[in-house]
Amino acid sequence: MGGLRALLLAAGHPERVDGVFLIGPTVPLLTPGPPHREGHGFDDELDDYEGWAKYNRHYWLRDYRGFLEFFFGEVFPEPHSTKQIEDCIAWGLDTSPETLILTMLGGDSGLPDVDAVEALCRSIRCPAVVVHGTLDAVIPVARGERVAELTGGELVRLEGSGHAPHVRDPVKVNLLLRDFAERVTATPPPATTWRRGVVRPKRALYISSPIGLGHAWRDVVIADELRRQVPDLEIDWLAQEPVTTVLRRRGETIHPASASLASEVAHIDREAGEHDLHAFQALRRMDEIFCANFMVFDDLVRNERFDVWIADEGWEIDYFLHENPELKTTPYAWLTDFVGYLPVPAGGDREAALTADYNAEMIEHIDRHPSLRDRAIFIGDADDIVPASFGPGLPDIREWTERHYSFVGYVPGFDPRGIAQRTALRADLGYGDEPLCLVAVGGSGAGAPLLRRVIEALPLARERVPGLHTVAVAGPRIDPASLPPADGLEVRGYVHELYRHLAACDVAVVQGGLTTTMELVAAQRPFVSIPLASHFEQRYHVRHRLDRYGAASWLDFDDASPEVLASAIADAYATEPSYRRIEPGGAAAAAALVAELL
Repeated sequence: MGGLRALLLAAGHPERVDGVFLIGPTVPLLTPGPPHREGHGFDDELDDYEGWAKYNRHYWLRDYRGFLEFFFGEVFPEPHSTKQIEDCIAWGLDTSPETLILTMLGGDSGLPDVDAVEALCRSIRCPAVVVHGTLDAVIPVARGERVAELTGGELVRLEGSGHAPHVRDPVKVNLLLRDFAERVTATPPPATTWRRGVVRPKRALYISSPIGLGHAWRDVVIADELRRQVPDLEIDWLAQEPVTTVLRRRGETIHPASASLASEVAHIDREAGEHDLHAFQALRRMDEIFCANFMVFDDLVRNERFDVWIADEGWEIDYFLHENPELKTTPYAWLTDFVGYLPVPAGGDREAALTADYNAEMIEHIDRHPSLRDRAIFIGDADDIVPASFGPGLPDIREWTERHYSFVGYVPGFDPRGIAQRTALRADLGYGDEPLCLVAVGGSGAGAPLLRRVIEALPLARERVPGLHTVAVAGPRIDPASLPPADGLEVRGYVHELYRHLAACDVAVVQGGLTTTMELVAAQRPFVSIPLASHFEQRYHVRHRLDRYGAASWLDFDDASPEVLASAIADAYATEPSYRRIEPGGAAAAAALVAELL
């Protein structure tokens, strides 16, 4: 009803309205309603409430959720709209059918007939834009066309969109709304500087996912290789914490637009439970953050020229570029270390259907716009891909990935050949001869329960390994002061170049993230991995890769009592691993693929 109310406001108080932006406006009487909604009175008691007959007060009182499920299914005819439908049903359930009925009874606009409605529209003197989806099953597109005609406004038809394009196609509507607002308020364009192409330095915009610190370390080594292969290349980073913690220490150029990014890691912290992170659902519920951050990216690349965009698991960049391919104006490289969402058993059939739907949408994106990714780079080898399917009726993950990605091998955040002898390395880091256990839980706050569990196990571990000295790395998101003290325990916050400490330790206890575990594999150090519950990437994709490298020691958090954990630490300490060797050159290979675009 927002469209009608906006028109009433603009007509009754023109001095308060600079412009009217209408989306699928519910303006009554102007055109016939949808044929499938005719013959069903809102107050009528019916024998059958199928289809649009559900738009009825009696049905609302009988099966309110059933109405919401039907109605929002009609609002979103676009494929792959599960999240939008779920959100709208949840918002609908925030009120009651009795309240919704009252809004229908009290919604009289005071416009008795079509002549009054037309007169209202003709009275609008401010600029107007009407945005209407051609597949709108709630308000026919002809209604929006008539409103635009009567108001003298601009009509924007969105082909293939339904009744809520601002929800399903937010980037397009955001851009239309921003341009309209700037136009009606006479906002001057920002000052720009143009530099002739022959004297302009080559510039790369690097987007590194903040969900963990692993992306940061592999990205900086790829960036170093890229600068070696493309002399004088300037790299700007669009990044946020904790990635910027690494970048600042290295003296990288963090673009000022980064300050406008909404925090993704704060969202992950909120989603985490007791060593539990439902990664797939957490990503789904990050949709508003992703949209906001894509708009920051789009503003930046509209105002500044770059010669290549590089996104390491920049999910929002990849998704919204495929949804809005006309916004791609520069060569684009996409990097990832896993492909495919996988359901966890606790999610049941519903999650299996959702992950398959998300995978299907991604596959359709690539099939529809195969050249949008100028480079798709897999950080690993083909054998690192899980032996699984994207879902019923969908391709095998490995077969599909081999057809659509270039494989560069694994990219550790350091060169294992450059690590000094462990004795010298330990001395350089200030460690003595005592047995050293390092505990690290990544760059988010999700690892706090594991840190506490390990600390609880330390007295028993010290009985098994006399003199054991433990360094617990809280990282940038966990307050070291929040952890309890223990004999032989040293707690640190963020540790720069953690890989050096991992290489120096005698045993490690870590979360199941790819970077930390593969750094230990590269350094040939024994460790116990405890992946987050419900985290599909750690439990399937990372697990498969670690098994391939011969790093099979892992525990479930629920099974990791202090006694079990102490024994696992002692057993790992007593072993000398012989993991599969990580072949060098991954960073150089990835950089070479990007350099071809320059």
